[in-house]
Amino acid sequence: MNKQVFTFSNRQVSYIFDANLSEFLKQFERDRLIILTDENLYEHYAGLFSGMHCVVQKAGEASKTQKGIDKIIDQLLQQEATRNAILVAVGGGVITDMGGFIASIYKRGIQLILVPASILAMTDAAIGGKNGINVNGYKNMVGTVYQPTTIVFDYSFLKTLPKDEWINGFAEIIKHACIKDEAMFTSLQHQQLENFMDNPELISLLIEQNARLKTEIVQADEYEKNERKLLNFGHTVGHAIENQYQLPHGQAISIGMAAACKFSEEMNMFYSSEKEKVLSLLNQYHLQTNFLGDKEKIWETMLRDKKREKDTMDFILLNKIGEGRISSIGLDQLKEMVFSL
Repeated sequence: MNKQVFTFSNRQVSYIFDANLSEFLKQFERDRLIILTDENLYEHYAGLFSGMHCVVQKAGEASKTQKGIDKIIDQLLQQEATRNAILVAVGGGVITDMGGFIASIYKRGIQLILVPASILAMTDAAIGGKNGINVNGYKNMVGTVYQPTTIVFDYSFLKTLPKDEWINGFAEIIKHACIKDEAMFTSLQHQQLENFMDNPELISLLIEQNARLKTEIVQADEYEKNERKLLNFGHTVGHAIENQYQLPHGQAISIGMAAACKFSEEMNMFYSSEKEKVLSLLNQYHLQTNFLGDKEKIWETMLRDKKREKDTMDFILLNKIGEGRISSIGLDQLKEMVFSL
């Protein structure tokens, strides 16, 4: 077990790397704990949660709505959860998002412990305090910034993680490398997904590296006024594709990153050879890079993106591998680039 403490604007957050969740939870009064998880995790780990108050949610993005939040809050009320309760959200990005949102609003805020159980959650979704729910099919339109007290990284959950979810998570890892860490990008070029799946030490080191990278960005800009926007690389186009075609998050973001690389090249910021390196790495980790679907529908969805400001949109491009850039692009120019994909 490796504990590190990181300071954010209004809270210190303990990261417990290489943890054992069962042992970790023994320090709390059991009656205070409420486990939020999904059906898939509960099926595999019902014994771990035996004797605890559990709220079990349907798996998948479709649950991440106000209706889904209301159902969970109803269960908390039925269980007579007080302001002294500790919500322990165990799962992937959907569960950590929902857990963060619920903890921030239930009785004006209760203690939150996040237990990310997927590569995507461990390297991205559980870190930084942002949470959100979807409204009318649009991603994360409602949410808060609410830091947990602790993030528990129990790598044993990865033993039951399907390969598709490993692939999903590596989209966010490659994103981090593209915007901030050329050395990580080069290291990934010399590995394969299967190497990480077969080597617990290798994946634990990569998870900790990514968790620290994202944490440093968030510490510098917790409320996304400047540098934190870099973490949206690939997400503007990617979220639109995800919304329209229900692709897995990682696959949609991968296509979005490929589009952003093309835009970077068109704006004379990025060499074609660098773009091809990014596309090759995404494909190497079984991620899609070809643009899909109806461009008109994708564009209409993009217009509702949170990053739009009247006639412009903040869009993340690359100066080079390892160096992201925030660019304010006019909607007319951005539309032209989208329709050229």
